[in-house]
Amino acid sequence: MDNKEKIIVKADELFRLYGVKSITMDEIARELGMSKKTIYQYFKDKDEIVYEATQHILDHDKCEFEAIQKEAPNSIEELLLLSKCLRRNFENMNPSILFDLKRYYPRAWDLFIAVKENFFKESVRRTLKRGIKEGNFRPEIHIEVLTILRLEQVQMSFDPRIFPRDKFDFKEVQMQFFDHFVNGIMTEKGRKYYYELFHLETVK
Repeated sequence: MDNKEKIIVKADELFRLYGVKSITMDEIARELGMSKKTIYQYFKDKDEIVYEATQHILDHDKCEFEAIQKEAPNSIEELLLLSKCLRRNFENMNPSILFDLKRYYPRAWDLFIAVKENFFKESVRRTLKRGIKEGNFRPEIHIEVLTILRLEQVQMSFDPRIFPRDKFDFKEVQMQFFDHFVNGIMTEKGRKYYYELFHLETVK
């Protein structure tokens, strides 16, 4: 791993834990054990680091989603694995991270929105179509509406004005959203299989 990649990885780690706005170039340098001068050899300012770190996070998440959708044997398991992946990636993430990007780092925010509106939207859409074809999801559901709903549920869970962390457990919020979503789209066949799998996950 070269110095540039080390900076991106460390910045990603710090932004996830503490939010973006609160982390300074000095803190990134200190955590890396290198001088700010060295960092500025690779990045002209913090905005560029935030953009590259956001790209790093999104590329990682995209790779995980692609692997799950390729390997999952059916749409129900695909949904469960994708949900588990999201919870794992977001569980320790500072809820202010999206607010910080939107307010202070428009380039990185635009990147996030572009990936959300293209890759992640198509990912959810593909899963819903697969579920209908397999008979696990109700054929009358509106795919576009439900795709948007699922993406907005995930993003809404980060909003501290709606779900302050001192009152709500992030993992529980995600589980409630997911359970509500899947119960609204499944056929009886799908629901039966879902609860069999959910039981197996719970007793592991």
